[in-house]
Amino acid sequence: MTALHRPSPKGVSMPRIAFQGEVGAYGHQACLEARPDFDPLPCPTFEDALEAVRSGAADLGMIAIENSTYGRVADVHQLLPESGLHIVDEAFLRVRISVLGVKGARIEDLRRVRGMAILLGQARGFVRAHGLQTLAWSDNAAGAREVARLGDPSEGSLAPEIAARVYGLDILASGVEDHEGNTTRFLIMSREADQSRRGDLGMMTSFVFRVRNIPAALYKALGGFATNGVNMTKLESYMVEGRFSATQFYAEVEGHPEDAPVARALEELHYFSDRLHLMGVFPAARLRHEG
Repeated sequence: MTALHRPSPKGVSMPRIAFQGEVGAYGHQACLEARPDFDPLPCPTFEDALEAVRSGAADLGMIAIENSTYGRVADVHQLLPESGLHIVDEAFLRVRISVLGVKGARIEDLRRVRGMAILLGQARGFVRAHGLQTLAWSDNAAGAREVARLGDPSEGSLAPEIAARVYGLDILASGVEDHEGNTTRFLIMSREADQSRRGDLGMMTSFVFRVRNIPAALYKALGGFATNGVNMTKLESYMVEGRFSATQFYAEVEGHPEDAPVARALEELHYFSDRLHLMGVFPAARLRHEG
């Protein structure tokens, strides 16, 4: 079992890592697994977690970006480019969903479960099979806390196992996620960029860009990655400034900006873009090669 708290040695101040959610959230679990030598700092929203890093209240931020079942986490792509922070690492968390209820409750007693919309979307099969109502909640750990407060055996929550220990709840069922490999990917953010490292399994480079308003601009902008043999692992578009015509792209490629093929591809991309911003350079996680 993962410890919920790791007290600092007397007189020693541990660095802090901010996450969205309350104690017992999946972000909390990701911090404990990926940065066990950091003190997790709960924050109500992703904006608050990023601000904690910007202000110096935290040294790093653990930000969920996408889930293998549900897809990307809403709003994060808009927040990261404007955060002023840099991606320095990635972490993958195997998301095992537990059904939590008050002490002595049974699955048969449940009428309603709560959780973040992204988590409810990862356990649709279980919810349908048991005919449960759902409540979209601001945070999975907060949903568990509410169940504990209500003390009603018909009320439940979807949350990680550690939330049961935090809020004194029973685990009524485990592993109710729709897909066995259900995984959430987090980006670790820092105030300072770090391009000095070379990972054992390669490097990743992430950036955002907007293409110039000319015919076939996106096709031309991305052509340099193909001709230089650079593998693009992610390309996502999203609207900015509330306009359908203003589209920004978030991309990730294999390699380091100092690698000649990546440098040439980025140079070509820059020519066809009216904005190009490097978000981070970080070691590829082992799960990329195992998944």
